[in-house]
Amino acid sequence: MKHVIIGGCGFIGYNLAVDILDRGEEVLVLDNLSRKGSTHNLNRLYQHARAASFSFRQCDIRIDRYMLEESLEDADVVYLLAAQVAVTTSVTNPQLDFEINLMGTFHVIEAMRMHKSKAILIYASTNKVYGGMEEIKIVEGEEYYYYADMENGIPESQNLDFHSPYGCSKGGAEQYIRDYSRIYGLKTICFRQSCIYGPSQFGIEDQGWVAWFTIASIYNKPITVYGNGKQVRDVLHVNDLIRCYETAIEKIEQTNGKIYNVGGGKDHQLSLLRLLSMLETHLEKKIAYSFSDWRPGDQPVYISDISKIKLETGWSPQIPFEEGVLALVDWSKNNSEILKQVGII
Repeated sequence: MKHVIIGGCGFIGYNLAVDILDRGEEVLVLDNLSRKGSTHNLNRLYQHARAASFSFRQCDIRIDRYMLEESLEDADVVYLLAAQVAVTTSVTNPQLDFEINLMGTFHVIEAMRMHKSKAILIYASTNKVYGGMEEIKIVEGEEYYYYADMENGIPESQNLDFHSPYGCSKGGAEQYIRDYSRIYGLKTICFRQSCIYGPSQFGIEDQGWVAWFTIASIYNKPITVYGNGKQVRDVLHVNDLIRCYETAIEKIEQTNGKIYNVGGGKDHQLSLLRLLSMLETHLEKKIAYSFSDWRPGDQPVYISDISKIKLETGWSPQIPFEEGVLALVDWSKNNSEILKQVGII
């Protein structure tokens, strides 16, 4: 099979490419190399792969439409991972967010439609499409927030309420993809992802909070907790996400045209303060951090109800966050030179 990974030099894309190459299949990566660490990841992919199995094209999905169309012609699976990923950036520069997330996505699905592509399109969406969910009762406990009545978390049937330009662009793109599946017969699967973390994640303050807190704690970088730190998310290790992609592709007759929540679910929920406490234990030191005001669109708690994808594919998360965070600590310690080279520390 030929896999085309759009945004393949990012965190998820890099890990996905390595996994596919290790299975002996062909990978074409498209990336504009704009994110910190992307050039480094590209170099590692060249080192990892056999020449015949890996190729790369520097492509910006906003403008390089001919290259995009040519690249997708003979694909078996297309992963659309290229994105502007920070809510804060979308607030300060909504046009850039729109151009990358919505217009760029439109260019991808139009290329597939025009060429009558038979490829399966995997789209990385976000839980931000649900917005603030103000109608859902949330309880503030002593250490973390939790839902009063949603034992399993937020299901896909929850009303959409795109909050922040980022939520609008990702939600709009997701709905375009869903409709292109219905109207034009594209094979598509959308995943509303929640807090993916793992090795080779160059976390920064605006995006990738598990990795950022881990890296900042190890290298004594200033840490700001926005809000009170009781915010809770369901975290998912990148290896579990990749296995989810693989399972959904294998079961395309069942998953085609669907939208799924994909996160750690109720059994993998983690608050900011608990992560910091875990890191203090792992690192055997007190971690200094300060507090600041809440940021726009920041939900006090978000837990994915992943019952649908469990039922329809048999997939479920396997890596406990305690194990995943400890592995991330080890990776961050062992890759200080890389973190310096890409400007994270």
